[in-house]
Amino acid sequence: MYVLESYEKIPMRQYLRTLCVFTSLIVVSVVAPMGAVGAGPATGASAAPASKSAEPPKVDPEAVKALYKMGTYLRSLDSFEIQSRTTTEDVLDNDQKVQIGGAMDYKVHKPGAFQITDSTDRKVRQYYFDGKNFTIYAPKMNFYSTVAAPPTIKELFKRAYDKYGIEFPLEDLFHWGSADNRFDDLVSASVVGYAKIDGQDSDQFAYRQGDADWQIWIQRGDKPLPLKLVIVKTSDETMPEYTAVLHWNTSATFPDDTFTFKPPANAKAIALKPAQS
Repeated sequence: MYVLESYEKIPMRQYLRTLCVFTSLIVVSVVAPMGAVGAGPATGASAAPASKSAEPPKVDPEAVKALYKMGTYLRSLDSFEIQSRTTTEDVLDNDQKVQIGGAMDYKVHKPGAFQITDSTDRKVRQYYFDGKNFTIYAPKMNFYSTVAAPPTIKELFKRAYDKYGIEFPLEDLFHWGSADNRFDDLVSASVVGYAKIDGQDSDQFAYRQGDADWQIWIQRGDKPLPLKLVIVKTSDETMPEYTAVLHWNTSATFPDDTFTFKPPANAKAIALKPAQS
């Protein structure tokens, strides 16, 4: 009997299962003068060197505040779509790093429905959840698995991991800043400064936590959306990196049948393999 394996964990969730949040610290040799969050690109004369006795704290409260503000806004969204370009570094047996390109599309209607398409240079997976059933579909093989599901996205994420070892790409977007995903154990947090991501004004932040470093670019204005993520696994001497650039539609609407899987012709139903205890 064919068995559909659980989703192959991408670095983002591998790094974050014990960390709760994404983390990264940017290291540069030359940095343009940067102001506080809300400042624009540096202009005019260079600022005087900062006094060593006035070094900023390792965990900048402004960098932590930005995460909570973003998380609060994300949790306020009821229906949205995310399209993302991703780059994942893989490490060959000779320790050479290679890049795997990909794309993701999230269609979400909270509290209990989503459709996710996760495509890379190596494989394609689609995920359907309609508040009653959860389906994984492998279109290239035309195999799918459907199991009964709890009524909410939050409950599904937990059951999928606990029972099947499935971790969804960008899953933390649904948890950031909530009671079960806080930022109390950050080793460092800093405001890097102003940046543009695909023409959008944003602020760049850098964090370090556990065995991962991460950076995030957050859109300015009344919609503090994450526009870009970079994650580095520092516990691996090769330091593989994961990058995602996100495009949002926060007023998306979807037909009712968007989230219900309809098996294509000749598709074969197979068992979903439980995670090994």
